[in-house]
Amino acid sequence: MNTPTIVRRAFALRTVACVVVAVAAGTASSAIAPQAQAPDFSLHSMSGPNMRLQDQRGRVVMVNFWATWCAPCRQEMPQLNRLYQKYRSAGFVLLGVNVDDDPSKAAEVATKLGVTFPVLLGPEKNVSKLYDLSTMPSTVIIDRDGKVRYVHRGYLAGYEDNYEKQIRELLK
Repeated sequence: MNTPTIVRRAFALRTVACVVVAVAAGTASSAIAPQAQAPDFSLHSMSGPNMRLQDQRGRVVMVNFWATWCAPCRQEMPQLNRLYQKYRSAGFVLLGVNVDDDPSKAAEVATKLGVTFPVLLGPEKNVSKLYDLSTMPSTVIIDRDGKVRYVHRGYLAGYEDNYEKQIRELLK
């Protein structure tokens, strides 16, 4: 077997594993319980300055944990981008927390997908550990008071409809 074939098979297996874990974990409970105060963090933004969750108080915040190797993450990005564009003027903030070891991969994928929301770099994975998240992607929706209201694990087409409903509810 040649190297390109091995690489393609390894990527395919990783993608399948990501999907299986995402689907299986979709109904799993999280250590971050709804109505709990969202743990604060500060991460370096791909566009330059650090961003701190606490500074977003008064806005509805979606924190999306993603990785470049995760096919559902890449599939979800355009949907998240659409939600960000649609609701940001109403007080909605979307923070994409990338957990790749190599931040340049995150920048490459975010650019390729046309991501317009802030991408934060967390190669040490401290924030994903803080939120006790092991599924990629994982999405946490936080209300204006800084409380976790929804936790989503994994992504399948159509999840964005539920995200939008929850965002609109919290923006009222």
